[in-house]
Amino acid sequence: MLKSKVVHIIKSTSFRIACRFLCSDKSTSTTELNNSENSRSSEILQSEGFRLQSKKSFRPQVDPRTTSIVLFPGQGSQYLGMGKSLLEYPYVRDMFDSASEILKYDLLDLCINGPEDMLNMTAHSQAAVMIASLAAVQKLKSENEEMINNCIAIAGFSVGEYSALVFSGALEFEDAVRLLKIRGEAMQAASDMQPSGMMTVFLSPNAKIKQACLEARNWCKEQTLYDAECKVASYLYPDCKVVAGHLEALKFLEMNAAKFGIKKYKHLAVSGAFHTKLMKPAQQILQKALQSTSINKPLIPVHSNVDGQVYTNVKVIQEKLVKQLCEPVRWEQIMHILFERNKGTKFPNIYECGPGTSMKSILRMNNALAYNHCKNILA
Repeated sequence: MLKSKVVHIIKSTSFRIACRFLCSDKSTSTTELNNSENSRSSEILQSEGFRLQSKKSFRPQVDPRTTSIVLFPGQGSQYLGMGKSLLEYPYVRDMFDSASEILKYDLLDLCINGPEDMLNMTAHSQAAVMIASLAAVQKLKSENEEMINNCIAIAGFSVGEYSALVFSGALEFEDAVRLLKIRGEAMQAASDMQPSGMMTVFLSPNAKIKQACLEARNWCKEQTLYDAECKVASYLYPDCKVVAGHLEALKFLEMNAAKFGIKKYKHLAVSGAFHTKLMKPAQQILQKALQSTSINKPLIPVHSNVDGQVYTNVKVIQEKLVKQLCEPVRWEQIMHILFERNKGTKFPNIYECGPGTSMKSILRMNNALAYNHCKNILA
């Protein structure tokens, strides 16, 4: 019964940009939409508003009154009760129901009632964060549809990249849920193989975090005779990174924090060392799943966590989503690509859609002017 309802929703709308739940003008055909969006993107790319950010990256100069950039949070932003306040918006309950059918458990009940330790498990939290984030998009659409229709760029932190790909039309909603079920379970299994974790480090201006990670690996090798992992897993802003690896290596950093210019550190409530080589067992599983998944070229530019660049084709999406498991999240670099501007240049409207306010907080540390244009659409 639910499947037929979902199909009806798909057939009743042709607005592919923000996923099939974000219905728009029914009189517009998919072909017309694709042609219109491709033409619009081409016009923007050729306008003076785009300037070279790097040899491979372009960033738009835009009228803030009519355009938007959307950011999506990642794992760790989840909390008990998320999604409950959004059930009044169109199709939000349908999204949770459809996801629950795929996941084989009641996702909405888990998000609202827990138990919290179950919600925080990697196998569960990834899909939960994505669906809560897309539910927040529904709220934004209801309050200001123009900001959905005129979105010019998207980025998502780690698992938030899947939210971005659904929003852009690259992934179908159900396919993304299936992928995150597989991804989450594979990462959970990889995490269970070795005692590992992640730690946010706040750095002094002269900190030597890469040297610290190298010495931590060498120390572990001397102590236990195994090839330990310790590396920067996420670049958040200049004075803050996330380091991930074996617990012994993280302990070494704690003991020698002052030596390497680490002013403060905080362990993250995650089960493993994500975005490091310890996730390699999960790569092959995700790669196989991606190969059997239908992926479209995004209708809105989506910036990859791996290198900050915009996805150019389907093959690149498949390759970089696999690489993302073991590569650091270059969020700081993405923020510069999206928001670094000449003095006096206007900013677009910026929205963080999803649970928590972490993306907006990080944006403040990277670009205070952009932060002033950012709003939270909370899940």
